[in-house]
Amino acid sequence: MSRAGYLFTVSLVCCFAMVSMGLHYAKEGNGTISSGRLPGARPTIDASKYLTLQAAFDALPETGGLVQLPAGTFEIDEPLVLSRSDVCIQGAGTATHIKNNNTTGKPAIIVEKKGVTSSQRDEQLWRVRISNLRITGNDKSGHGIDVRWVNEIFLDGITVSHHGGDGIRLDTCYEDPRICHCLITYNKQVGLNCLGCHDIIVSANQFEENRDAVHCINGYNLTMSGNCLDDHLRHGVVIENTYGSVVAANMIEECVGTAIIMDRDCYGNTVSANVIAHNGAGVDLIDAHGCSLSANTFTIMKTNAIRIGAASGRISVGGNSFCSSYIGDGMLKRGTDDMDAAGIRLESTSEIAISGNQFSGLKPAAISLGKEPSKRIVFANNVITDSVSQHGQLKEAINSNNLESGK
Repeated sequence: MSRAGYLFTVSLVCCFAMVSMGLHYAKEGNGTISSGRLPGARPTIDASKYLTLQAAFDALPETGGLVQLPAGTFEIDEPLVLSRSDVCIQGAGTATHIKNNNTTGKPAIIVEKKGVTSSQRDEQLWRVRISNLRITGNDKSGHGIDVRWVNEIFLDGITVSHHGGDGIRLDTCYEDPRICHCLITYNKQVGLNCLGCHDIIVSANQFEENRDAVHCINGYNLTMSGNCLDDHLRHGVVIENTYGSVVAANMIEECVGTAIIMDRDCYGNTVSANVIAHNGAGVDLIDAHGCSLSANTFTIMKTNAIRIGAASGRISVGGNSFCSSYIGDGMLKRGTDDMDAAGIRLESTSEIAISGNQFSGLKPAAISLGKEPSKRIVFANNVITDSVSQHGQLKEAINSNNLESGK
C-alpha cells in the first residue's frame, strides 16, 4: 500500500472510531471541521468522584457549572461554602441527605462571595440554584441554608429540617429570590427568613412546627401563594416594613400565636383567599395602612380573627367568612369544648371599610371595640348570624344594610 493510501485508511478508521464514541463535529469560523465538546459547554462535576462535598464545590470554575450530588448520607462538621455565580447544585431528591453535626451554631450551607458586602451589588453572586436534596441539623447547629447577598437565588425541591437556627435564611438577596416546592420543618427559629429582599416568590411549600413559618422584613413585593403552614410554635407569617405584597391562597392552621402579622410601616399589601383556621389569632395589623383583606375564611379562631390596631388605618375588609364549626342542622363539629370563634376587633383605629362579610356563630363577638373609640368606620352590607356585635356602638361611622339574626 502506498503512503498516501495508508494515511487515507488511518484517517477513515479514526473518523469511524470518533463517531462510534459519540463525538460530534463542529464547524469552525474558517469553515474547517474540528472535533470536541459543544462550544460553550462546561463539565458536569460528579461529586461522588471527590473526597468531600466541599472539594466538589471548589472544583467549580469561576464561570460556574453543575455539581451533581449522589444519593447517600453525607455528614459534615463545618459549613459547605458555595462562592460561584451561575451554579446549580442538584441532588437525587431526599436520597441525598446532608447532615450537619456541628454544635457551635454554624450553618449547613453558606452561599456567599467572601469579602463582598450588601452594598457592592456588582460584585455579589448571581443565579445560584440548589435543588432536590435533604438537609438536616440539630438543636445546636445554625441555619440550614444561609444565603448572603446573592441575587436570583432559586431553591426548590429541598427538605430543610431540625436546625437550631432558621431553616432558610436569605440576607439581602435583593433581586428575585424564589423558594418553591420545599418542605421546611422543625427548625428552632424561622422556617424561611427573608431579610431585605425584593420581588420574592414563595410558592407551593410546606411549613410545619418551626418557631415561625415565614418572615419578610424590610422587603418589597412578596408574592406568597399556595403554601401550607401547620402547627407552628409561635407565628405563621410576619411581615414588617414591607409594601406591595400579596399573601394569597395559603392554608394557615394551628399556630400557637398569630397567623399573619403586619408591623413597622407596612402599606399596600393584600391578604386574600386564605384559609386561616384554629390559630391563637388571625391577622394582626399592628402598623399597616392601605391594605386589603378579602375572601378569606377565618374559622374557630381563639382570639381576634382580625385585629386593626391604633397605628393602622385605611384598611378594607370585604367578602370574608368568620365562622364557628357549625355544620348545619344545629350541630357544631367541635362540640362544646372548642367554642371560641372570634371576629374583628377595632383598637382606636380609623378610615376602615368593612363590607360584604359573613359573621356566624362567633364568640365572644362579631365586632368588638377597644377602650378608645375608632372613627370614620363604614360597616355595611354584612350578615351577622348567631353572634353578638358591638358595631352599633361605633361613633363617626356609617352602619347600613346589615342583616342580623339569632343573637
